[in-house]
Amino acid sequence: MNLSNLRPAKGSVRERKRVGRGQGSGMGGTSTRGHKGAQSRSGYSRKTHFEGGQMPLQRRVPKFGFKNINRVEYKPLNLDSIQALVDETNVTVVDMEFLLQHGLVSKKDLVKVLSRGELTTAIEVHAHAFSSSAKEAIEKAGGKAIVPAKHAKEEAAN
Repeated sequence: MNLSNLRPAKGSVRERKRVGRGQGSGMGGTSTRGHKGAQSRSGYSRKTHFEGGQMPLQRRVPKFGFKNINRVEYKPLNLDSIQALVDETNVTVVDMEFLLQHGLVSKKDLVKVLSRGELTTAIEVHAHAFSSSAKEAIEKAGGKAIVPAKHAKEEAAN
């Protein structure tokens, strides 16, 4: 076998349909387009979601709600889960790297600390946002609630 005798597999290649070349060909006259109507005319193109005159899907189904493109989605983290981690590991600083290592958040998550549970240890918590009651509880236990500089500006704007 070489380049000079390569051939496609038997039956895989068909001759093209020569439409509109006289009645003898069997594809003359209407050129396989049927009689009259928009589809028989040149320049016809069907609308993408046209369903033959039936009420199309996008009009049958009602509009519902909307997605705010400016929404900032935070991953919630409660004080009780922070306390449980601190009890296990005896750390004084809970930051994003620490939370990532323990599988509580993923790399791109924005974290907001919420106040469910109780905090008994004085720790430094780094997060993108804090609920006011969570911040109060952390400071009451003798710790610090720290927001990164980049997110502190956004918090002040809101």
